[in-house]
Amino acid sequence: MSKTLKLPAKVTAGRALAPEGRRPPARPVVQPAGESIRLNKRLADLGHCSRREADDWIARGWVRVNGEVAQMGQPVRLTDRIEVAPEASAQQGERVTILLHKPVGYVSGLPEDGHESAAVLVQPRTRWKDDRAPRRFAATHTRGLAPAGRLDIDSTGLLVLTQDGRVAKALIGEQSDVEKEYLVRVHWAPNGPKGAGLVTQDVQQVFPPERLALLRHGLSLDGQPLKPAQVDWQNPEQLRFVLKEGKKRQIRRMCEQVGLHVVGLKRIRIGRVVLGNLPLGQWRYLAPHERF
Repeated sequence: MSKTLKLPAKVTAGRALAPEGRRPPARPVVQPAGESIRLNKRLADLGHCSRREADDWIARGWVRVNGEVAQMGQPVRLTDRIEVAPEASAQQGERVTILLHKPVGYVSGLPEDGHESAAVLVQPRTRWKDDRAPRRFAATHTRGLAPAGRLDIDSTGLLVLTQDGRVAKALIGEQSDVEKEYLVRVHWAPNGPKGAGLVTQDVQQVFPPERLALLRHGLSLDGQPLKPAQVDWQNPEQLRFVLKEGKKRQIRRMCEQVGLHVVGLKRIRIGRVVLGNLPLGQWRYLAPHERF
Protein backbone atom coordinates (compact mmCIF):
# COMPACT_ATOMS: atom_id res chain seq x y z
CA MET A 1 0.00 0.00 0.00
CA SER A 2 1.34 3.43 -0.90
CA LYS A 3 1.34 6.57 1.19
CA THR A 4 -0.37 9.65 -0.20
CA LEU A 5 1.38 12.98 0.14
CA LYS A 6 -1.10 15.78 0.77
CA LEU A 7 -0.34 18.75 -1.43
CA PRO A 8 -1.28 22.13 0.10
CA ALA A 9 -1.59 25.30 -1.96
CA LYS A 10 1.91 26.28 -0.89
CA VAL A 11 4.38 23.47 -0.59
CA THR A 12 7.23 23.29 1.88
CA ALA A 13 10.72 21.98 1.47
CA GLY A 14 12.40 20.03 4.25
CA ARG A 15 15.86 21.05 5.45
CA ALA A 16 18.41 19.70 7.89
CA LEU A 17 16.70 16.31 7.82
CA ALA A 18 17.73 13.50 10.10
CA PRO A 19 18.60 10.42 8.05
CA GLU A 20 16.03 8.34 9.89
CA GLY A 21 13.22 10.07 7.98
CA ARG A 22 11.92 12.60 10.53
CA ARG A 23 11.52 16.08 9.10
CA PRO A 24 12.17 19.35 10.99
CA PRO A 25 10.12 22.52 10.46
CA ALA A 26 10.10 23.32 6.76
CA ARG A 27 10.75 26.47 4.76
CA PRO A 28 8.28 27.63 2.11
CA VAL A 29 9.08 27.14 -1.56
CA VAL A 30 7.45 29.76 -3.78
CA GLN A 31 5.93 28.29 -6.93
CA PRO A 32 2.90 29.51 -8.90
CA ALA A 33 0.05 27.01 -8.61
CA GLY A 34 -0.24 26.53 -12.39
CA GLU A 35 3.47 26.16 -13.09
CA SER A 36 4.85 22.70 -13.80
CA ILE A 37 8.05 21.34 -12.31
CA ARG A 38 10.02 18.13 -12.89
CA LEU A 39 8.91 15.37 -10.56
CA ASN A 40 12.40 14.70 -9.20
CA LYS A 41 12.77 18.37 -8.19
CA ARG A 42 9.30 18.34 -6.66
CA LEU A 43 10.16 15.38 -4.46
CA ALA A 44 13.45 17.02 -3.48
CA ASP A 45 11.74 20.35 -2.69
CA LEU A 46 9.34 18.49 -0.41
CA GLY A 47 12.36 17.13 1.45
CA HIS A 48 11.74 13.47 0.77
CA CYS A 49 14.98 12.77 -1.10
CA SER A 50 17.62 14.21 -3.40
CA ARG A 51 16.92 14.59 -7.12
CA ARG A 52 19.22 11.67 -7.91
CA GLU A 53 17.44 9.51 -5.34
CA ALA A 54 14.06 10.60 -6.76
CA ASP A 55 15.15 9.44 -10.21
CA ASP A 56 16.04 6.05 -8.72
CA TRP A 57 12.61 5.81 -7.07
CA ILE A 58 10.86 6.73 -10.31
CA ALA A 59 12.91 4.17 -12.26
CA ARG A 60 11.93 1.48 -9.73
CA GLY A 61 8.23 2.35 -10.06
CA TRP A 62 7.96 3.57 -6.48
CA VAL A 63 6.31 6.90 -7.35
CA ARG A 64 2.78 7.49 -8.66
CA VAL A 65 1.24 10.73 -9.91
CA ASN A 66 -2.54 10.91 -9.77
CA GLY A 67 -2.67 7.14 -9.38
CA GLU A 68 -0.44 6.39 -12.38
CA VAL A 69 3.12 5.07 -12.24
CA ALA A 70 5.40 8.08 -12.79
CA GLN A 71 7.71 8.42 -15.76
CA MET A 72 11.28 9.75 -15.75
CA GLY A 73 11.36 13.50 -16.35
CA GLN A 74 7.62 13.84 -15.83
CA PRO A 75 6.36 17.39 -15.08
CA VAL A 76 3.90 17.88 -12.20
CA ARG A 77 1.82 20.72 -10.73
CA LEU A 78 0.91 21.62 -7.16
CA THR A 79 -2.53 20.13 -7.64
CA ASP A 80 -1.18 16.71 -8.66
CA ARG A 81 -1.45 13.87 -6.14
CA ILE A 82 1.93 12.24 -5.53
CA GLU A 83 2.32 8.86 -3.84
CA VAL A 84 5.53 7.19 -2.69
CA ALA A 85 5.74 3.46 -2.01
CA PRO A 86 6.86 2.24 1.44
CA GLU A 87 9.90 0.61 -0.15
CA ALA A 88 11.38 4.06 -0.68
CA SER A 89 11.31 4.90 3.04
CA ALA A 90 12.70 1.46 3.87
CA GLN A 91 15.61 2.05 1.51
CA GLN A 92 16.36 5.43 3.10
CA GLY A 93 16.34 3.90 6.57
CA GLU A 94 19.29 1.73 5.61
CA ARG A 95 21.47 4.68 4.60
CA VAL A 96 23.97 6.09 7.07
CA THR A 97 25.60 9.41 7.86
CA ILE A 98 29.02 9.33 9.47
CA LEU A 99 30.78 12.06 11.47
CA LEU A 100 34.55 11.91 11.14
CA HIS A 101 37.28 13.90 12.89
CA LYS A 102 39.42 14.42 9.80
CA PRO A 103 43.18 14.70 10.32
CA VAL A 104 45.47 16.91 8.25
CA GLY A 105 46.77 15.14 5.14
CA TYR A 106 43.53 13.57 3.94
CA VAL A 107 41.28 14.98 1.22
CA SER A 108 37.53 15.13 1.75
CA GLY A 109 36.47 13.59 -1.56
CA LEU A 110 38.15 11.30 -4.07
CA PRO A 111 41.89 10.62 -3.72
CA GLU A 112 44.03 13.22 -5.48
CA ASP A 113 47.73 14.09 -5.88
CA GLY A 114 48.76 11.00 -3.93
CA HIS A 115 46.61 11.84 -0.92
CA GLU A 116 44.04 9.39 0.44
CA SER A 117 40.36 10.12 0.86
CA ALA A 118 39.21 10.64 4.45
CA ALA A 119 36.65 7.89 3.81
CA VAL A 120 39.41 5.26 4.17
CA LEU A 121 39.36 6.02 7.91
CA VAL A 122 35.83 4.61 8.23
CA GLN A 123 36.73 1.15 9.51
CA PRO A 124 35.52 -0.94 12.46
CA ARG A 125 38.74 -0.33 14.39
CA THR A 126 38.49 3.46 14.07
CA ARG A 127 34.89 3.71 15.28
CA TRP A 128 34.79 5.81 18.46
CA LYS A 129 34.36 3.56 21.48
CA ASP A 130 31.89 6.05 22.98
CA ASP A 131 29.59 6.04 19.93
CA ARG A 132 26.10 5.48 21.31
CA ALA A 133 24.30 5.13 17.98
CA PRO A 134 22.35 1.82 17.86
CA ARG A 135 23.92 0.66 14.60
CA ARG A 136 26.22 -2.25 14.03
CA PHE A 137 28.92 -1.60 11.48
CA ALA A 138 28.41 -3.20 8.08
CA ALA A 139 30.62 -3.14 5.00
CA THR A 140 27.73 -1.58 3.05
CA HIS A 141 28.05 1.54 5.23
CA THR A 142 31.27 2.50 3.45
CA ARG A 143 29.78 2.35 -0.06
CA GLY A 144 28.73 5.54 -1.76
CA LEU A 145 29.80 7.80 1.10
CA ALA A 146 30.08 11.39 -0.11
CA PRO A 147 31.30 14.47 1.76
CA ALA A 148 28.54 16.96 2.60
CA GLY A 149 30.82 19.97 2.79
CA ARG A 150 34.57 19.75 2.34
CA LEU A 151 37.63 20.36 4.48
CA ASP A 152 40.86 21.03 2.60
CA ILE A 153 43.88 18.82 3.05
CA ASP A 154 45.54 21.23 5.52
CA SER A 155 42.45 21.47 7.75
CA THR A 156 41.07 19.24 10.47
CA GLY A 157 37.82 18.78 12.32
CA LEU A 158 34.25 17.69 11.69
CA LEU A 159 33.61 16.10 8.29
CA VAL A 160 30.21 14.69 7.34
CA LEU A 161 30.18 11.67 5.04
CA THR A 162 26.75 10.46 3.98
CA GLN A 163 24.85 8.00 1.81
CA ASP A 164 21.69 10.08 2.29
CA GLY A 165 20.93 12.66 -0.39
CA ARG A 166 18.62 14.54 1.98
CA VAL A 167 21.49 15.23 4.35
CA ALA A 168 23.74 16.39 1.52
CA LYS A 169 21.05 18.74 0.22
CA ALA A 170 20.43 20.18 3.68
CA LEU A 171 24.12 20.94 4.20
CA ILE A 172 25.39 21.95 0.77
CA GLY A 173 22.29 22.56 -1.35
CA GLU A 174 21.80 25.92 -3.03
CA GLN A 175 19.29 27.04 -0.39
CA SER A 176 21.22 25.71 2.61
CA ASP A 177 21.84 28.18 5.43
CA VAL A 178 23.27 25.72 7.96
CA GLU A 179 26.02 27.32 10.06
CA LYS A 180 29.57 25.95 10.06
CA GLU A 181 31.85 26.96 12.95
CA TYR A 182 35.65 27.01 12.81
CA LEU A 183 38.58 27.80 15.08
CA VAL A 184 41.34 29.47 13.07
CA ARG A 185 44.89 30.11 14.31
CA VAL A 186 46.51 33.03 12.50
CA HIS A 187 49.68 35.10 12.14
CA TRP A 188 49.69 38.79 11.20
CA ALA A 189 51.46 38.81 7.85
CA PRO A 190 50.81 42.14 6.08
CA ASN A 191 53.69 41.42 3.65
CA GLY A 192 53.06 37.70 3.26
CA PRO A 193 53.95 34.79 5.57
CA LYS A 194 57.68 35.15 4.78
CA GLY A 195 57.79 38.93 4.54
CA ALA A 196 58.82 41.63 6.98
CA GLY A 197 56.57 42.53 9.87
CA LEU A 198 55.40 38.98 10.64
CA VAL A 199 53.72 38.70 14.06
CA THR A 200 53.10 35.22 15.48
CA GLN A 201 52.04 36.04 19.06
CA ASP A 202 49.37 38.38 20.45
CA VAL A 203 48.08 38.93 16.91
CA GLN A 204 44.88 40.48 18.23
CA GLN A 205 46.88 43.41 19.62
CA VAL A 206 48.26 44.45 16.21
CA PHE A 207 45.40 43.47 13.92
CA PRO A 208 43.47 46.57 12.77
CA PRO A 209 39.79 46.55 13.92
CA GLU A 210 38.63 47.78 10.51
CA ARG A 211 40.07 44.61 8.95
CA LEU A 212 38.16 42.47 11.44
CA ALA A 213 35.03 44.29 10.27
CA LEU A 214 35.90 43.35 6.68
CA LEU A 215 36.11 39.69 7.64
CA ARG A 216 32.59 39.97 9.01
CA HIS A 217 31.20 41.58 5.87
CA GLY A 218 32.62 43.31 2.82
CA LEU A 219 34.92 40.80 1.14
CA SER A 220 34.42 39.06 -2.21
CA LEU A 221 35.76 35.82 -3.66
CA ASP A 222 35.71 34.81 -7.32
CA GLY A 223 33.92 38.04 -8.16
CA GLN A 224 31.04 37.33 -5.79
CA PRO A 225 30.37 39.15 -2.50
CA LEU A 226 30.45 36.89 0.53
CA LYS A 227 27.56 36.48 2.93
CA PRO A 228 27.93 38.14 6.34
CA ALA A 229 29.96 36.03 8.77
CA GLN A 230 30.46 35.97 12.52
CA VAL A 231 34.14 36.52 13.27
CA ASP A 232 35.54 37.14 16.76
CA TRP A 233 38.76 36.64 18.67
CA GLN A 234 38.77 33.39 20.65
CA ASN A 235 42.19 34.20 22.12
CA PRO A 236 45.06 36.52 21.02
CA GLU A 237 46.18 34.12 18.25
CA GLN A 238 42.91 32.44 17.29
CA LEU A 239 39.72 33.57 15.57
CA ARG A 240 36.30 31.95 15.65
CA PHE A 241 34.45 31.96 12.30
CA VAL A 242 30.78 31.08 11.76
CA LEU A 243 29.84 30.85 8.07
CA LYS A 244 26.70 29.98 6.14
CA GLU A 245 28.53 29.19 2.90
CA GLY A 246 31.56 27.15 1.90
CA LYS A 247 33.58 28.36 -1.05
CA LYS A 248 36.84 26.60 -1.79
CA ARG A 249 39.43 27.47 0.88
CA GLN A 250 37.17 30.34 1.86
CA ILE A 251 38.55 31.17 5.29
CA ARG A 252 42.18 31.01 4.19
CA ARG A 253 41.46 33.29 1.22
CA MET A 254 39.44 35.71 3.37
CA CYS A 255 42.32 35.97 5.82
CA GLU A 256 44.85 36.56 3.04
CA GLN A 257 42.83 39.57 1.87
CA VAL A 258 43.18 41.27 5.26
CA GLY A 259 46.84 40.41 5.93
CA LEU A 260 46.42 37.27 8.04
CA HIS A 261 48.11 33.92 7.42
CA VAL A 262 46.24 30.82 8.59
CA VAL A 263 48.46 28.31 10.41
CA GLY A 264 45.69 26.07 11.75
CA LEU A 265 42.02 25.53 10.90
CA LYS A 266 39.57 23.23 12.67
CA ARG A 267 35.83 22.84 12.06
CA ILE A 268 34.04 22.21 15.35
CA ARG A 269 30.34 22.44 14.46
CA ILE A 270 27.90 21.99 11.59
CA GLY A 271 24.44 23.26 12.45
CA ARG A 272 23.53 21.70 15.80
CA VAL A 273 26.00 18.83 15.49
CA VAL A 274 29.32 19.41 17.27
CA LEU A 275 32.69 17.70 17.01
CA GLY A 276 32.81 17.41 20.79
CA ASN A 277 35.19 14.80 22.17
CA LEU A 278 35.39 12.71 19.00
CA PRO A 279 39.09 11.75 18.77
CA LEU A 280 41.23 12.69 15.80
CA GLY A 281 41.03 10.07 13.05
CA GLN A 282 37.97 8.38 14.54
CA TRP A 283 34.29 8.45 13.54
CA ARG A 284 30.77 7.84 14.79
CA TYR A 285 27.30 7.50 13.31
CA LEU A 286 24.88 10.41 13.26
CA ALA A 287 22.41 9.35 15.94
CA PRO A 288 18.68 8.97 15.15
CA HIS A 289 17.79 11.97 17.35
CA GLU A 290 20.43 14.32 15.89
CA ARG A 291 19.56 17.00 13.35
CA PHE A 292 21.72 19.54 11.62
